[in-house]
Amino acid sequence: MTDPMIIIPEDELAITFIRSSGPGGQNVNKVATAAQLRFDVLNSPSLPEEVKQRLVCLAGRRMTSDGILVIEARRYREQERNRLDAIARLNHLVELACQPPEVRRPTRPTSASMRARLEGKRRRAALKRSRRVKPGEFE
Repeated sequence: MTDPMIIIPEDELAITFIRSSGPGGQNVNKVATAAQLRFDVLNSPSLPEEVKQRLVCLAGRRMTSDGILVIEARRYREQERNRLDAIARLNHLVELACQPPEVRRPTRPTSASMRARLEGKRRRAALKRSRRVKPGEFE
């Protein structure tokens, strides 16, 4: 379904249709066109453990406390297009979770930037020193 290595079978996905919010005239109260996809991330045998952990972090508030990812698709007015949109969004999240995070290599500031920072601090200190009222002087 996503990566050639990772295939999520359709039976692991639970898709229900709910009424979509917003304007839509008479049709909005009668037809359930919004798709709600539920995928049990923590109990899925299709995903490796490290991908599950990254997917939980990526999902954010779309993840329930039970470890179920809920994606609501209501972009279109047809059920089928919303269903496909929800599956595509799940695919995108899983693809992002499959990529390991880039390792941050610590860098040091250049000597020119350090000199510039210290020179700026010296200038600022001199300016503040010149504003100072010396003891015994009155304004």
